[in-house]
Amino acid sequence: MFTVAKSAGHDILSEIWNALLKALEDGETFETFASRIKPELVRKGWWGEAIEEDPQTGEPVKVRLGSMRRLRTIFDVNMNVSYAAGHWSMFEDLRSSRPFLRYVAVQDGLTRPEHQRLHNVVLPVDHEFWNLYAPPNGWNCRCTFQSLSQRDIDRLIAEGEELKFDPPPISFREWTNKRTGEVRQVPDGIDPGWDYNPGRDGHQATMERLLQRVPPEFSG
Repeated sequence: MFTVAKSAGHDILSEIWNALLKALEDGETFETFASRIKPELVRKGWWGEAIEEDPQTGEPVKVRLGSMRRLRTIFDVNMNVSYAAGHWSMFEDLRSSRPFLRYVAVQDGLTRPEHQRLHNVVLPVDHEFWNLYAPPNGWNCRCTFQSLSQRDIDRLIAEGEELKFDPPPISFREWTNKRTGEVRQVPDGIDPGWDYNPGRDGHQATMERLLQRVPPEFSG
């Protein structure tokens, strides 16, 4: 079932999901998406700040519900996940002729160091490393996959690309959800909630998982 963090009691899930699907189908900009959905969210009370019960303490706390920044996060995540899901299906279909995936990080100095270290990792499509480290790997992550044949690999090497054919070691850190108290192990370099393959899991399943975890810095 499609869910959005802090939406309980506001009856907004179908509106948000249908608006996201329409945005994908029609190629809408964020501005068009927001102008359509915001009035309905305001009408149903899912906008601005509210007082809700803290799930850990039972005490009333002020929480941020809908905002333009939060809608932007929901919109961008939806587009990125849809892109990843569509491309993963293509990678599977082309695996016999293009059996490798190359991790590509944007080379502009803004990419987080943990993702930059994954740039040019080349592994088979079905390698278990991609179960955790398939882009996007976090909120606002711009990393992508490139599907490669052996001929592509030979060409990239000839052009001077330093490809890496061994998976980097995987280490984990402990993460605690401050709202629920949930404690789990998260791979280093991956934002909590992104430690899976968004393309393989599919569009709706991925959105269901992620939008329960929009962190405060992206939801204000």
